[in-house]
Amino acid sequence: MTDTATTGRTLPHPEREGIRLESVLHALSDPMRLRIVRELAAGEAELTCSQFDLPVTKSTTTHHFRVLRESGVVRQVYRGTAKMNGLRRDDLDALFPGLLDSLLAAADRQAGRLGDAG
Repeated sequence: MTDTATTGRTLPHPEREGIRLESVLHALSDPMRLRIVRELAAGEAELTCSQFDLPVTKSTTTHHFRVLRESGVVRQVYRGTAKMNGLRRDDLDALFPGLLDSLLAAADRQAGRLGDAG
């Protein structure tokens, strides 16, 4: 599935039925990608890539967003020149009920235990 914005640029996304558990778990196994997903889940709104304050280079940030998009965890859509990111919660909840909420709750508990806000 692809999304086309006013600029005509498209980004490939897996269809809901093409999202695989091992790809989702791999995407969420990286601390920076988990941090991105936690921020998206907390805000319940789309965010641009630049709204994330990640302690990595721009190219590494781009890589993390690509992994999340290709695994089906996030949807990226161009709006003008901005690439908007949204959590594919509906798709993930339909395919893997309770998985996302459990992972986010576990990440919150870990962050509290380790004193890590991100």
